[in-house]
Amino acid sequence: MKEIIETIKKELRNQTTVPYFGLGIFAGVKTKDGEEMPYDSDSMILKMNNGRPMSERLMFEYSRAVMHLEQRRGIEYINQLVNHIYTKDFEPTTLQKTIVNMLPRYIIDTNRDSKIQELLAYTPHCLIIGKSRVMADKNRYETYEYDVENKKYFLVEDEVLDDANMILFKPMGSTIPDPTFIISDADYVDWLTEAMGGFALPPVLKTYRKTKKYLFLGTYFDRDTDRMVANELTLDLEGGYVITDKPLGKKERKFIDKHNLEVVDMSLEAFIKEFI
Repeated sequence: MKEIIETIKKELRNQTTVPYFGLGIFAGVKTKDGEEMPYDSDSMILKMNNGRPMSERLMFEYSRAVMHLEQRRGIEYINQLVNHIYTKDFEPTTLQKTIVNMLPRYIIDTNRDSKIQELLAYTPHCLIIGKSRVMADKNRYETYEYDVENKKYFLVEDEVLDDANMILFKPMGSTIPDPTFIISDADYVDWLTEAMGGFALPPVLKTYRKTKKYLFLGTYFDRDTDRMVANELTLDLEGGYVITDKPLGKKERKFIDKHNLEVVDMSLEAFIKEFI
């Protein structure tokens, strides 16, 4: 197992493998006030519904449950709620810190927190934020450049990415620079529809991602939504790695085999101990 971990480290450093963060990286993470951060679909639903479970149909996937809440309370309520969850005071995870310190050129973070951005506060970088249900433009993203001196993001044209040494892609949104999130069924349907048409990420990344491997960290493939998002973000991939010691269902196994991913059979916690 140590050999495969050393190989992954080498590939991250030479930028042939792209780190891909999912919700599971927050397992065991608590805020300064002792609140548990959502780390899977069920915990996300409970967090957004005041700790109360919802019907079995809604509990199947958090995007479905959030859609139900949105229909009752409105989009603005959902945005404020998600922003409230992810602006609580909590520390970046060890895994986030370790990966950022390896200085990969490209990071995909499907979470909605701003911790990686905070870790990059003194590093010039570009940020791509996913958008949904935008009427004025087919593109489902915005591109920003970070001004280290003034600690601010500025909206820029995609061409800036050509020479960027560090690109952080947050396809499901972030609390920074402006709280915007893709989290409900309606958000995902819109984003995925345009993603399949080629409008989910800048042209430079469509070229850069070719023949890359991906390291899936805390990412689950047991739900259609997560599989579809991962598929669109990693088109033309060479393969990669999935860190999990959980039994895989048929759909998960099919996705992993189709994308030529190697399962590293260990818990994320055990992987982190060996990795850092």
